[in-house]
Amino acid sequence: MKRNITLDGPSPATGKRVTAPTRELAQRLSGTDEIQLLWHPATEQVELSVLDQATGAGFHIEVAPTNAIDSFYHPYAYAVSHENSYRMERDERTIIDG
Repeated sequence: MKRNITLDGPSPATGKRVTAPTRELAQRLSGTDEIQLLWHPATEQVELSVLDQATGAGFHIEVAPTNAIDSFYHPYAYAVSHENSYRMERDERTIIDG
């Protein structure tokens, strides 16, 4: 289901103020993880959002548009391998694979 998301304030991934509605490009559940791929039309940036619904831990990462689908299907591998390439924000809690 694609839906518009209006953010009031800066994007967690970019830190830039978002003025146009954010669009959800894709969403899925994997176990307790909710994975969303978001597009910010005002800045033409793609954001990957991961939230563990059981613990509340998660992260947001800016991804290159050419890597969007790959990051959507492999969010943890992508986040680890690209941690230094893109700005990343995490909750204060630790994400544990397992």
